[in-house]
Amino acid sequence: MRKAVFDTNVFISALITKGGRAEQAWLLAIQGEIEVYTSVPVMTEMARTLRTKFHWEDDQIRAAVRHIARIAEVVKPEVKLKILADEPDNRILECARHAGAEYIVTGDRHLLKLASFEGIKIVTIADFLAL
Repeated sequence: MRKAVFDTNVFISALITKGGRAEQAWLLAIQGEIEVYTSVPVMTEMARTLRTKFHWEDDQIRAAVRHIARIAEVVKPEVKLKILADEPDNRILECARHAGAEYIVTGDRHLLKLASFEGIKIVTIADFLAL
C-alpha cells in the first residue's frame, strides 16, 4: 500500500473543491487504498489557513481536523529539520521522514523543486493519481 503525506494545500483543496483531484486523492485514503500520514504541526497550519484565508468558523475547522485525524495517521516527528526557508514545508518533510512515507503530495513549488527527500518522492496531485 502506498504511504503518503499530503501537504496542507492538498487537504484544503480536498475540503474546498468537491470533485477535484485533491478530493480524489483523499477518497483513496478514505477507501483504504493508500495510507496517509499527517502531524499536529501540519494540521495546525491547515487550521490557520482555513481560518485566515478562507474565513472558516472554528466549529467547521474542528470538524475538518477530526475528519482528517480519523482517516490519516497522526505522527509525532522527533527531529526538527531546517532544509527549506518556509517553516511549514519543513514540517511536511519531518512528517514524511518520521512516517517512512513513499510520497509527499503537494502543489508547493519549493517542495516540488526538491523532487525527492531521503528517497521520498515529491509529486503533484495529478502525478500521484497517475501512479
